[in-house]
Amino acid sequence: MTQQQQVSSGSDSDPRYARFGERKRKRMISNRESARRSRMRKQQQLDDLIGQGSQLQDENNLITQRINDATQMYLGVASDNNVLRAQLAELTDRLRSLNSVLQIVQEVSGLVVDIPELPDTLLEPWKLPCPIQSIAASADMFQY
Repeated sequence: MTQQQQVSSGSDSDPRYARFGERKRKRMISNRESARRSRMRKQQQLDDLIGQGSQLQDENNLITQRINDATQMYLGVASDNNVLRAQLAELTDRLRSLNSVLQIVQEVSGLVVDIPELPDTLLEPWKLPCPIQSIAASADMFQY
């Protein structure tokens, strides 16, 4: 049996404690064993905290990646939205021009032509003079 095993087993034959009284010797051995267990608990707690830190860092990296992906999607949608706004402005101008031509035709020919009124598309985009069309959407359209 090694000396360390004697200490941890609480052996009374440990020469380091031979000069002390029986109670004091047992108390010292018990205190050393308690200190050893305490150090082990602290080491285990430290290992657990290091593991938690690593797990939290991994989660943080995953969330950061998801934010980056969402930002890229947002930039893509914003770009598409800008293109659609430009197309809307162009088509609105074309429609105004066509309405002007219809008004001229109406004045010159005397024919009654139904000319729809154009809403202010920036203030009331829901009143756009275009046919109602359904928009197909999928469930994964907004997932990232």
